[in-house]
Amino acid sequence: MRENRFVTSATRRPERPSSLVPPRLIATDLDGTLLRDDKSVSPRTVAALAAAEQAGIEVFFVTGRPARWMDVVSDHVHGHGLAICGNGAAVVDLHGGPGAHRFVKVRELARQNALDAVALVREAAPGTVYAVEQTYGFHQEPDYPKLHMERPDTLAPAEELLAEGAVAAAEPVLKILAHHPDMDPDAFLTLARLAVGDRATVTRSSPSALLEISGPGVSKASTLALCCAERGISHEEVIAFGDMPNDVEMLTWAGRSYAMGNAHPDVLAAASGRTVGNNEDGVAVVIERILAEQP
Repeated sequence: MRENRFVTSATRRPERPSSLVPPRLIATDLDGTLLRDDKSVSPRTVAALAAAEQAGIEVFFVTGRPARWMDVVSDHVHGHGLAICGNGAAVVDLHGGPGAHRFVKVRELARQNALDAVALVREAAPGTVYAVEQTYGFHQEPDYPKLHMERPDTLAPAEELLAEGAVAAAEPVLKILAHHPDMDPDAFLTLARLAVGDRATVTRSSPSALLEISGPGVSKASTLALCCAERGISHEEVIAFGDMPNDVEMLTWAGRSYAMGNAHPDVLAAASGRTVGNNEDGVAVVIERILAEQP
């Protein structure tokens, strides 16, 4: 199902003290949060996730990664099998295993919005180069650097990649990746947000000047809110973890939220709590404490 509705509650703060509300769902980012720097899930974290599920608390992985990069956690999705990928652009059932995942919900970036964003950011920051992330395909401009774990399906200018009759036209566009070789990452993010306005959502999760551009209103928070609404779970019943600017809205929306010890300053400001770094199993530390507090 393709869907691109706005979720107005995606930045709302809880009305009740969150510590008084039993959690029903844990939402965690992956890179820099749940995963260690070597991209592994530690035995302690595996045990904590399993204990949360056994206690009746659903665990959702909420990541900027595409679905095809989810093999690092596909063994730990437990019963529901769902993950939110592409910064909220897709909800994916991972039960089929690597290469056999099923898209449950797609919130695509309309091609005209993508073309507008490409032109506006390139005008504001000359030298910007692009890649196009789709449900299954990945395409890039010839000058886009080798930042990812795969070879592109197509090499062409972004305007050609996003054209109606292009080879990639059959699949929805989930996000555009915009890279600048010289700019400060935070300055690039601010400049791009001002240039694009409400035509798209612009964020970043990389330590380099690499931006991720999604459909208007599409974020980890808004898609998580949709998934929670389908389950009758309020934002007060959600605990969230993150480390980078693409996590800020989710951390603000959740009843309780934790910035990792290695988090970006904007994340530290947005979260209601703080835990130790990803290499110290910061997510597991909090889950263990939460479960110990349960009656």
